[in-house]
Amino acid sequence: MASYIQRRKFLATLGGAAAWPLVARAQTERLRRIGIISSASSDDPEYQVRFGAFLQELQRLGWIIGRNIRIETRWTRGDAEDARKYAAELVALNPDVILASGISTVVALLQLTRTVPIVFPAVYDPVAAGVVESLARPGGNVTGFMTAEYSIGGKWLELLKEIAPSMTRVAVLRSPASRSSASQFAAIQAVAPSLRMEINPLNMQDDGEIERAVTAFARSPNGGLIVTTGPPAILHRNLIVSLAARHKLPAVYYERYFVAAGGLASYGPDFVDQFRRAAGYVDRILKGEKSADLPVQAPTKYELVINLKTAKALDLEVPPTLLARADEVIE
Repeated sequence: MASYIQRRKFLATLGGAAAWPLVARAQTERLRRIGIISSASSDDPEYQVRFGAFLQELQRLGWIIGRNIRIETRWTRGDAEDARKYAAELVALNPDVILASGISTVVALLQLTRTVPIVFPAVYDPVAAGVVESLARPGGNVTGFMTAEYSIGGKWLELLKEIAPSMTRVAVLRSPASRSSASQFAAIQAVAPSLRMEINPLNMQDDGEIERAVTAFARSPNGGLIVTTGPPAILHRNLIVSLAARHKLPAVYYERYFVAAGGLASYGPDFVDQFRRAAGYVDRILKGEKSADLPVQAPTKYELVINLKTAKALDLEVPPTLLARADEVIE
């Protein structure tokens, strides 16, 4: 566990490399420009870890900031207007390639350019979102890495029921503007009858709406919580985790950082690995390959993370079989 934590601290430190000043030195190679645009905020520690992994892999592949690459970074905080504004700023710089984190940033970029190569590290269904023609042959200037099938929503419900078998009601926090969030909700609804679960959709637009909705839902017993993907989940994750704890709601999330912040459990792709793999595509594009010819790839690593301290606070006994399957147990 200690080595795992040390590794993430190292990557978090490296993640700030995008803000390092360029070192004044004689240029022996042509300086290539890489744009980075993210739907998160610049002070988000988890995204610093992810971008740190991206930059570390670039370095391993021979791309060094100040020697042969320059990084331009923009953070949108999930705001659609900022996504459009910062996308325009990056495109105006005429970068060699752009790493776009979040479907909103990919869409904003595509409204401005069909020539600058774009790599996404994590998009749920790029075909349905209209950003690629097919997974095998993206066809345009965009390619990257899927995060998971929408059916993962059903697995979240099954996991929640396994941890809290007495639960009969589930609130699903979803983002109305997110296609992936809506599809995950549909997958949860499809599995609910077989588990005899009542599903309650709750929108997550801002702090006030989230707090009111979760508080109202928690007034009745035997409830649980599932959080779907989307910028609001990222921006309001600390509030969501604190509300689940305050109202003693067992909750399942799609990513480890919720559990590290005190959430009960998560199941989903290893996003740090996704960003690392995205660096490989950026490298191939910088070396002359076309994004249209690079297939969209599925995740190769999934993580089940359980917080035993939170389980004890909720008076839940996590089944030993589930603990044995966990990739990480936080105590």
